[in-house]
Amino acid sequence: MTLKKAGLIIFLILLIDQVSKVYIKTNFMLGEEIKVFDWFRILFIENEGMAWGAKIPGEYGKLILTLFRLVAIVAIGYWLWDSVRKKMSRILIVGISLIFAGAMGNIIDSVFYGVIFDDSYRKVATLFSEEAYGTLFHGKVVDMLYFPLYKGYLPEWIPIWGGDYFTFFDPVFNVADVAISTGVGLLIVFNKRAFPKEIKAETGEHSTNEIKPKAEQDN
Repeated sequence: MTLKKAGLIIFLILLIDQVSKVYIKTNFMLGEEIKVFDWFRILFIENEGMAWGAKIPGEYGKLILTLFRLVAIVAIGYWLWDSVRKKMSRILIVGISLIFAGAMGNIIDSVFYGVIFDDSYRKVATLFSEEAYGTLFHGKVVDMLYFPLYKGYLPEWIPIWGGDYFTFFDPVFNVADVAISTGVGLLIVFNKRAFPKEIKAETGEHSTNEIKPKAEQDN
């Protein structure tokens, strides 16, 4: 698979991701929700830190997280370039491309959204506003995809959580998160096809060209 095709995958993911985020920011107030189906809703929230709402505490926590993401994206980009150069499997290159695109999509939010949007609290944000809500490297990641597949009280017989109100699936995420999860999933499910040489080396297998004749081994 060529670098050009990998770049096309990345471009399309980034385009869909950023168009959806800009649309949500400029048409929804923070916390606004639209019910598409019982099991799928558009819910606008902003993530200040890492996945699952976690964040690095302290005054410079957000800056440290954004800088870490920038270093990570450089490493992923090199991995992609090196895999294409070595003509690795298509599954591997597609997987890395999806991970790269997803990471880049969220980095754009973290780096630039704080200076190109104003606040979304109780109002719809304005793109390229003169009253930006943050500073460079301190933007918030936009999430909007919500799939509450089940909502209700758990049976009393379940230990610890019995009788509690439970929602599955509770996280709110975005297109970039989907790309990252899909890329990682491809590499896990198709591990042997994605990393054929590494798997071969770990299992101790050898090609027939590496096995010496018995007489030569005896000498």
